[in-house]
Amino acid sequence: MRQERTVQASIFDLFAEHEIGRELKAMSQWLDQHRDLIGLAADDLRRHGVKETGREGLPAESVLRCGLLKQHRQLSYEELAFHLEDSASFRAFARLPLSWTPKKSVLHRTISAIRAETWEAINRLLLASARQEKVEAGKVVRLDSTVTAALMHEPSDSSLLWDAVRVTVRLLKAADALVGGLEWRNHRRAATKRARAIEYARNRPTRVQHYLQLIKLTRATLAYADQAAAQLWRAADPMAAALWQAEFRHYRALVERIIAQTERRVLHGEAVAASEKIVSLFEPHADIIVKGGRDVQYGHKLNLTAGRSGLILDLAIEDGNPADSERFLPMLKRHIAFYGEAPRQTAADGGFASRDNLAQAKALGVHDVAFHKKAGLRVMDMVKSNWVYRKLRNFRAGIESDISCLKRAYGLARCLWRGLDHFRAYVWSSVVAYNLALFARLKPT
Repeated sequence: MRQERTVQASIFDLFAEHEIGRELKAMSQWLDQHRDLIGLAADDLRRHGVKETGREGLPAESVLRCGLLKQHRQLSYEELAFHLEDSASFRAFARLPLSWTPKKSVLHRTISAIRAETWEAINRLLLASARQEKVEAGKVVRLDSTVTAALMHEPSDSSLLWDAVRVTVRLLKAADALVGGLEWRNHRRAATKRARAIEYARNRPTRVQHYLQLIKLTRATLAYADQAAAQLWRAADPMAAALWQAEFRHYRALVERIIAQTERRVLHGEAVAASEKIVSLFEPHADIIVKGGRDVQYGHKLNLTAGRSGLILDLAIEDGNPADSERFLPMLKRHIAFYGEAPRQTAADGGFASRDNLAQAKALGVHDVAFHKKAGLRVMDMVKSNWVYRKLRNFRAGIESDISCLKRAYGLARCLWRGLDHFRAYVWSSVVAYNLALFARLKPT
């Protein structure tokens, strides 16, 4: 049976006097003062299908702490497993039972089971502590948006079709192993040649001819897989056959969408809306994000609210690519719902500016609203004076350093976990690790 927490910590739990060791010790002390967090992690582990009987698993407290440690130090599961065995400070922070050295597979399975909602709840408790300790009151806030990339390569119609062929071939090999005697041809090598030819084609007619052949190969491979799916009833292992069918249904729908959008774009010259496009066979949830005149990014847009302390007060992972101006009031209302009142002053990037946003923010109780770009608004309509506007505009610039730190030191530039649910959990766990480390530095001693 899995324990929620390590009942008795070892007397040998010692943190190094190095700066990292002192920081981990301060973070650990806050976690010790909020043991109700362990129950949230334990519920997620139970929901993940872990049985309550049998061999004793890694305590929920250790799973939560290992997740924070991984994001705080930006370690892979392999590196985390090594440091938990090698470092006394890491073992002390993780509260590992004596002589336990979890493997990377265990760490992966348990840490990934913690949901985004749990990480968000932990962040709210952390912000409540910051308010109680007078570290962050949420009276003056700044808003900005950024993008976290999904774990995928640069998309193109040819690369998506090639991915479709190789994934379907993998499924065909698995089906052949289950039932044997399937009649099909491996078009992977031919698809690779066509994809390469498209990449180096010098003119549109040549490129279109290669696309026609690549689409034909993709449809032929998909037809072989359909035939295999109809024969899986003969499999000796019904469970393995059911899993194969579920995976095939998932990919088949995506492959059909890839073929359809390629025909519309390449063969018919039709402009496909970004909301209708699929940019990855493996991360189909990824959105196409364009911010200003910068490069196109593939992932999800994040809207963040930060306070004077640098703590991230709120985070929204958006669907699609909504305009910043559309998300200003929803972010402000989320802040009011948590703190119970509107912030006294708000500073936001120029993309959030609009006359309606200004009027409604004032109606909600915000005294000063400063947008980095005026967008036709008068300074005196936004704030009390030019001096206040300059101060708030300079204050807003500070969120850029917070975002930079999150991206460089806490992995928010690119999500390394697969799937939308894990994407959300990864982003929130990075924010919680960042906030907890910052709070440990700012908390009065």
